[in-house]
Amino acid sequence: MAGIGFEIRRILKRDSFLNLFEAYGLAGIISSGPWVLSVLGVMLIGVISFTLAVSDTEVVQFLVSVTYLMAVSLTLSGLFQHVFTRWVADRLYAKRNDLILPNLMGLIWVTTLLSLGLGLMAMVLFFSDTSVLYRLLMLANFVVLCNLWPVTIFLSSMKSYRRIVVVFALGYATAVVSSMVLSQFGLEGLLAGLLLGHSLLFFSFFYTIIRQYPGDHFIRFDFTRRRQIFPALILTGLLFNAAVWADKFIFWFHPDTSQPIIASLRASVIYDLPIFLAYLSIIPGMAVFLVRMETDFAEAYERFYNAVREGDTLERINRFRDQMVIVARNGIYEIFKVQGLTVIVIFLWSEEILAAIGISPLYLPLFHIDLVAVGIQLLLLAIQNVLFYLDARGINVTLCALFFFGNIAFTFITIELGASFYGYGFAAAALLAALTGLWLLSRKFDKLEYETFMLQGR
Repeated sequence: MAGIGFEIRRILKRDSFLNLFEAYGLAGIISSGPWVLSVLGVMLIGVISFTLAVSDTEVVQFLVSVTYLMAVSLTLSGLFQHVFTRWVADRLYAKRNDLILPNLMGLIWVTTLLSLGLGLMAMVLFFSDTSVLYRLLMLANFVVLCNLWPVTIFLSSMKSYRRIVVVFALGYATAVVSSMVLSQFGLEGLLAGLLLGHSLLFFSFFYTIIRQYPGDHFIRFDFTRRRQIFPALILTGLLFNAAVWADKFIFWFHPDTSQPIIASLRASVIYDLPIFLAYLSIIPGMAVFLVRMETDFAEAYERFYNAVREGDTLERINRFRDQMVIVARNGIYEIFKVQGLTVIVIFLWSEEILAAIGISPLYLPLFHIDLVAVGIQLLLLAIQNVLFYLDARGINVTLCALFFFGNIAFTFITIELGASFYGYGFAAAALLAALTGLWLLSRKFDKLEYETFMLQGR
């Protein structure tokens, strides 16, 4: 599903600095997706709101409310993220594109009912002392976000990259402008503006999918058939997203590091700002990730397996296998190099960056370790991507479980050690999973020919 990657490769062939900037800029925006851009949009709304009639308390309540919406919706969507991506990829390979749209409709219905049920339960249990309008807006935002994440699965397979960028721009511009216009209504106005922006994103992307993958049926649930469901992919999506948020939830609900904000929602002032700022730094690395891993590696992977399927000579198969290993190694190295350079540059300007947005320099040590941690997380993502191509589902589950449980254990340890160690738990868990992933990936490549021919013979 690297259609957008090959379109970006076509831009790169024009061989000019402007085209290079255009290609990586598009890749950064598309690969970062609503997750990173949502953080940027929400922070922008919060910063502008401080200058308007909205009280500081309501702005903080808005930021915390949206953070929980992002965390829970991303974790919940992890149930379907990888398993539906695999199902769509298999249908594309089988040239059954007509099944994609009806099954996407089926997924949207499942996601809507599940998120609506969980949201209504949360409204009763955790938000009973808030206004009815606040609860309804939280529920609506939650349902829209839970449906938006699965739809973004298709972004990497679409060739209409300029339309994607325009939709992103319109969506978040709508969110910011609407929130500002409705800010006179306080917290509820800000949430309503965000709902308008994300709704525009969802329906615009859905319309683009309808145009690219027309179908003969309105709704189908073929993706739920047992023989087409891979439990390992469900676990991978759920555990990875849960691992990313595990340390945040621990800091939010540990009595020494948090305080109540609104209803049952708590926040950690000392921990939240640096980590969310740090996530914005992965945009350059994500751009390289899309261009290198979803084009260079995809091409090398296809050459190798085409040679195996077509009964090519052993010498050519081995050569294609060696080329695939080299491309994977170079891709991971380039991601490491670009992200490392980004981290170094931000390190040098970190004090000025924090001062520009009004954050105390006391946050610098935590901001620094968070920059390193999210860079390592990106490296882990690249390793897992290669393993997905190699269908190493069991290894990916192991890495996600290691990341999840390691993050929980190390975060509790760092809280006990004191404020100087905050952030190191997340970084240690990501590093442990990434190093383990590199080792297991190397072993996987060493046994690739044997496992490939054994599978061919089944």
